[in-house]
Amino acid sequence: MSREKTEAAAAFFAAELLNWYDANKRDLPWRRDRDPYRIWVSEVMLQQTRVDTVIPYYERFMERFPTVRHLAEAPEEEVLKCWEGLGYYSRARNLQAGARQVVELYGGVVPDDKAAISSLKGIGPYTAGAILSIAYNKPEPAVDGNVMRVMSRYFLLEDDISKPSARTKIERLAASIIPEGRAGDFNQAVMELGALVCTPKSPGCLLCPVLAQCAGRAAGRERELPVKSKPKPPRPELRLAALVEGRGEHAGKVLVRRRPDSGLLARMWELPHMLAPDEAAAVEAGAGHGRFDALSRGLAEEAGLLVRPERLWTEEEHVFSHIRWKVDVYLAEFGFFLEGGREAAAGAVSETVSEAASEAASGVAAETGAPYGGRSCGEEPPDGWLWIGPGDMASLAFPNVFLRILNDYFARRT
Repeated sequence: MSREKTEAAAAFFAAELLNWYDANKRDLPWRRDRDPYRIWVSEVMLQQTRVDTVIPYYERFMERFPTVRHLAEAPEEEVLKCWEGLGYYSRARNLQAGARQVVELYGGVVPDDKAAISSLKGIGPYTAGAILSIAYNKPEPAVDGNVMRVMSRYFLLEDDISKPSARTKIERLAASIIPEGRAGDFNQAVMELGALVCTPKSPGCLLCPVLAQCAGRAAGRERELPVKSKPKPPRPELRLAALVEGRGEHAGKVLVRRRPDSGLLARMWELPHMLAPDEAAAVEAGAGHGRFDALSRGLAEEAGLLVRPERLWTEEEHVFSHIRWKVDVYLAEFGFFLEGGREAAAGAVSETVSEAASEAASGVAAETGAPYGGRSCGEEPPDGWLWIGPGDMASLAFPNVFLRILNDYFARRT
């Protein structure tokens, strides 16, 4: 396409798209004002998450943290709990860290300078462009997956959009098209077109306001574009989890632990679980002995926790961006915490664990409920562990997979 034709196509694209957007834009809660904080929160929530899913989370989040200062001063546990169910929890942590920077460095006012806003935790080129254009009407591009798809089809771009060079090229192109005085509307209009009409698999070309000059449609390639190399599939992992039921003063409760301070799902709560060793993973679910032994031994060695698995309770799956967990959940009888935790476990529990696993596999545990080797068991958990009941679910933040398991367990136990 010649330069003149490209410029004409770009002018047509901007004019017709804005006319369409003015008449058809959705009434979304974050579009009702130009508050940069509210726009920031919405853009972070919308990353890899559907609009319909985000709306109730956004409204609840804004009610709880109505200003950047409210978010900055909140305990992280409350922020994660309010985010619970949206996934990708690093987004919530980065958002709060960025809010604290805004309070500390800019007096609680989200900056309107590109360098300043780009220096905030968790804000990349797309989020910076979205805030600057929508809140401050600055002529900055905001290029997400929707925008790359629309631009690739309309201008017949064959660059692989999974590569940074393609994103940079589209950002330059988008910046050159932004109409003076309507940067925020233009960026939202392109996103809206990608979300409602120029969709990934079945583009509604006959409803498209810029169909007349879409080069991809003219070439019959609207379903082939954009070019995007396939990502590596997530690595499968089998996880063995223990649903440890309390007794005595802890009857009706289950044992949970807090994850480490860094890494995947940092500081969230979960059922005790472990990566299944190869020999246990090879055993069919429900076969019992191999996985009972692996779970008992693994939790003893990793956490200093002795339990006796009794039976398979449920199976769950959860997909992260790079890992696919299959979680086999076993009801388990509590034994005791080793004094000194995991350090005390090395070489001290092998015989006890093997005996417990063998009894569980044969059904002895379910029939007798005998404690490990007749030993007296202390049930008060160390730091980072809790006995919880249904009422505690309202205050502790859990990853989605454990949230589903626990909600189901308490629903079936009541």
